[in-house]
Parts: sequence; C-alpha cells; structure tokens
Amino acid sequence: MNYWLFKSEPDTWSWDQQVAKGAAGEEWHGVRNYQARNNMRAMKVGDLGFFYHSNIGKEVVGIVEVSAESAPDSTTDDPRWDCVHIRAVRPFARPVTLDTCKVEPGLEQMVLVNNSRLSVQPVTPEEWQIICRLGGVAP
Repeated sequence: MNYWLFKSEPDTWSWDQQVAKGAAGEEWHGVRNYQARNNMRAMKVGDLGFFYHSNIGKEVVGIVEVSAESAPDSTTDDPRWDCVHIRAVRPFARPVTLDTCKVEPGLEQMVLVNNSRLSVQPVTPEEWQIICRLGGVAP
C-alpha cells in the first residue's frame, strides 16, 4: 500500500463535501500538473491518503481511500489529464496544521513541508504514522 496527500481549497471542495459522497466517492478531477497527474497514475485501489484543506485552514482533516484507479478526467477532452476516485474513510480527531508539520520531528522531508503547492503528493509510511498520531487517529 502507498500513501498520498490530496489538497483542496475547502471553499471549492471540502472534507464535508467529500464525506457526503459516501461509499461511491468522487472523481478527483481538475488536476493540471504533470507531477500530480503522475502521482495519481501510480495509485492503486486501496491506497490511503490525507485530505488537506489548502489556503483556508492549511490542515490535514481526514483520511481518504483510492476507490478507482487513474482514468481520463471527465472535466476535459485533453487526453493528457487523468484522475482517480477517492472516498472518505474517517475524519481526524484534531486537524494537523501545516505549521505543526513544519516543526514536527520526522516531517522535515515531507513534500507538504518542502513543496506545498503540489496538489497530489506522496507520503512516506513514517510520515503517515506521525500525521495520524498528531491527528488522533489509528494509522
């Protein structure tokens, strides 16, 4: 299993909206960055990810699961862009802020800390454990 982080501005697509999609989940569409797209192409069903509110809050608020592997993005006719489907798994007991990540030992190399603009990014197993502990959820 691999771990990921999905970033969304909560006034565009929030954790609550993701949860409301239920078990069917939602297409993670609209990504127009090659590195982020390539990360999605590497995902497998069952991979887990953090749901991160960017701009407003700047915090990890929950865990999602990849429910469908990479396929053409339905929001464009451009064949370069793919997306996965994700579904909400569980919320964090307490959000984990970007500021917390920046000072937490073991997260110094996390992509979120060093390249906060990338919208879909990998997370190492060690980073996964730390963020889950900080968020008050079992990994």
